[in-house]
Amino acid sequence: MKKLILAAALLCPVVLTAQKKAKEKPYTIQGTIVQQETPTKVTLRYRKDGKIVTDTTLTADGRFVFKGTVPEPMQVQLLADVPKSATNMNGKTEVAPIFLAPGTTTVTMESLDKKGTATGTTAQDDYNQLNALLDPLYKQGAELNKEYRALREAKDEAGMKKLETRFEQLEASRKAVLNKYLEDRPGSPLGIFVLSQVAGYDLDPEKIDPLFNRLSKSVRKTPSGKQFEERLDIARKVRVGNPAMEFSQNDPSGKPVSLASFRGKYVLVDFWASWCGPCRAENPNVVKAFNMYKDKGFTVLGVSFDDNKEKWVEAIDKDELHWTQVSDLKGWSNEVGKMYGIRAIPQNLLLDPEGKILAKNLRGEALESKLAELFK
Repeated sequence: MKKLILAAALLCPVVLTAQKKAKEKPYTIQGTIVQQETPTKVTLRYRKDGKIVTDTTLTADGRFVFKGTVPEPMQVQLLADVPKSATNMNGKTEVAPIFLAPGTTTVTMESLDKKGTATGTTAQDDYNQLNALLDPLYKQGAELNKEYRALREAKDEAGMKKLETRFEQLEASRKAVLNKYLEDRPGSPLGIFVLSQVAGYDLDPEKIDPLFNRLSKSVRKTPSGKQFEERLDIARKVRVGNPAMEFSQNDPSGKPVSLASFRGKYVLVDFWASWCGPCRAENPNVVKAFNMYKDKGFTVLGVSFDDNKEKWVEAIDKDELHWTQVSDLKGWSNEVGKMYGIRAIPQNLLLDPEGKILAKNLRGEALESKLAELFK
């Protein structure tokens, strides 16, 4: 696929999680698995206060219950253990799509080989309606992914490239559904969840600001609404044409390196990590661009989301990244990453010799083309 990224989210790249303390309200999940031969382990998993919360229970006569508190409605995973197989290596299956909210959610699963249903709260009802709208697109996506895997196994690069247009069309259709949902339901408890899917990991404030402001005040003032507003503030600061925000981090030897020290050159600020497969796959393209233009006033500044120095340095050597690298070794909590609102990698910013942002997220041919334009 043309763009592969890894995101810092539990369930998908764009799920928001409340980071600020808010008044908690109780929830109950009452579930039934109608047909099962033996007691089944059921797992509830979600992110709360920046941490992953996991709770488990065994069914008794096919029934299970979870109780706890949440600060606001949120998407969660409800999983049941099943035998591992070639198509299910982790041995878990989704019990039902759940948007957990204060109150009681009732879940019914006829059997472990058939996804169940959930009802009981306004948030859950809205989530069911949203999934019904998106389900035909999910099925089309599954078929496209199946075609793509077959082409990849056949090493049919031309066929894979042709599929990209269909993927893009499907994504446009998905966002159209989400936009219409927001327009019709500005007060839905799913408002920020849906908006974050429209926004994606590289939020464009010019497009997203009006959508955010159309949401009801009660939705905008939720914990995730306030966090989303913070994302918007950061996105406004890192628009193309704005000066890049200054920062300093240490290189592998412990020497501080400032962004300001690169003035006078075009510099690609490249956010990556040794453990990020898509980043490592993109590195050869960055190496190629660096080698082509390093003597013409271009360089790269790598900002790593690693938390293990040894693996970071090993990846630098293995991928032949012969440019300046910095990191605070805090993983996804990298301070520069937070400053720039980086929620998925690889990402990059191309800066001009004065430190202004020229372009964002240039990869592969797009990076080569932009540099060729600058150095023609």
